[in-house]
This record gives sequence, structure tokens and C-alpha cells, in this order.
Amino acid sequence: MNISPKKSLGQHWLTDRPILDSICELADVRPGNNVLEVGPGKGTLTSALLDKGALVTAVEFDETLATELPHRIKSENLKVFNRDILKFDLRQLPADYKVVANIPYYLTSNLIRILSESRNPASSITLLVQKEVAERICAAPGAMSLLSVSAQVYYECSLGPVVPAEKFIPPPKVDSQVVHMVRRSEPLIADKDNKTFFRLVKAGFASRRKTLENSLAGGLGLSKQEVREILAAAGTDAQQRPQELSLPQWGELLKEINLTR
Repeated sequence: MNISPKKSLGQHWLTDRPILDSICELADVRPGNNVLEVGPGKGTLTSALLDKGALVTAVEFDETLATELPHRIKSENLKVFNRDILKFDLRQLPADYKVVANIPYYLTSNLIRILSESRNPASSITLLVQKEVAERICAAPGAMSLLSVSAQVYYECSLGPVVPAEKFIPPPKVDSQVVHMVRRSEPLIADKDNKTFFRLVKAGFASRRKTLENSLAGGLGLSKQEVREILAAAGTDAQQRPQELSLPQWGELLKEINLTR
């Protein structure tokens, strides 16, 4: 069957086998590994994963692609689900599974959040995303964002190879890059503090151009004086902006927020 990529689903297919193999190598895919692939499309990455000996669970939103994939790739090590990955029950996967995928931009933030906060989280996540998004995920203090904080709380993140736009069918408007994320042995934020922490961080990043004093006051419903006292106790300058803070600094702010509750 001749299947064309759908622009509405952000489908850009990678067929370059050396690049696909390099993604599998960065993900450290080994025989017997359980791998969740998101949006397998026509199965080029799927084939590379299976050739490494992986047991692949492929979740494809496009009904036509999901129906066609088992016929295109016949393997007892491949399971295909026609599902929305954002609603897929990750608890049905074996513990310590890995995620390896080439995903569209619009899916990145929500997918990382769901994978990170799941009660059955991935042991590692290796994604091919827009280059700018990969850089945001791995950003250091000075260029942090809600996405980078959300990812790095749970995972140690590093950048892999850049993949030029012309390697895809159809070519996207920008280059892509592989990002590799390895689950921390212990998240930097305890489960009991998760809700408060992300409320704090979202308030901070609600207005990136504002100082922490202003953004936290508005986002948390506190007076500027209360916020100044919290920031001072945490050793943070009230005039700093959210993108300048490190994860330990956010952690100190969380401690002070908890003390005031």
C-alpha cells in the first residue's frame, strides 16, 4: 500500500539506516530489551529496533499506519496498538522499558510529562525531535524553561547527533536532533511534593520576562512581600528570572513554600 505522510499529524519519515542505527545505539538497545516506540509510521525505526533484538511495542495514532505495520513487518517481537500515546496505559509495559521514537514537535512536552510522571516510568527515553526542542530539553541555567525543568527533574538529559532536514520525507522546515534521557535513580522532587513543585515552576515560567518576585506573586496568589521573604530564605535574588534558576534552586524554593503552607 502506498501511504503518504499526513501534515496534520506532523509526520516526517526517516529512512536513513545509518542514522536509525545510531539512534538505537545511543538508546543502548540490546537483545531482549522492551522498547516502546511512539508513532512508528512506516516502520523504518521499528525494523532497526527489531534487528537489535528488541521486543517492540509500537503505539500509532494513525489507523491506516497501525493496520498496515504488522503486514509490512512480520515479527513475533512486534506488538502494534492503534492508540493515542497520551491515553495509552503505560502500566501494561514491563518495568525498565525504554522509549525510542521519532516524534512530532506538538507531542514532545506532553509525552515527556506523561512518561516522567507515570507510575511505570521509562528507564530511558531517546527521541528524535526538532533541534530547538532538543536544546530546550537539555538547557542549562540561563536558558531553562518549563520543559527543561520538567524533564531534568526525572532524567539526566544529553544531546545526540543532529539530523538534517533533507534526511526526512517530506523534509521539515528545520533540522532535528536526538535527545537521550536516562532516568535518575531518585527524582529530584519527592512524589508527595510533585503537585506543589510544578505549581511553583509553572507560576515562575508564566511570564519569562518578569522577575521571580512578580511572576511568583501573580502565579501563586501571594503578596510581593511574602514572595520576597520566601526567595530570601531560599537564597535566591528576587530580581532573577525563572530561566536563570538551577534545579537545586527550584528545590530550595519548594522547601520554603512547604514551610509557609
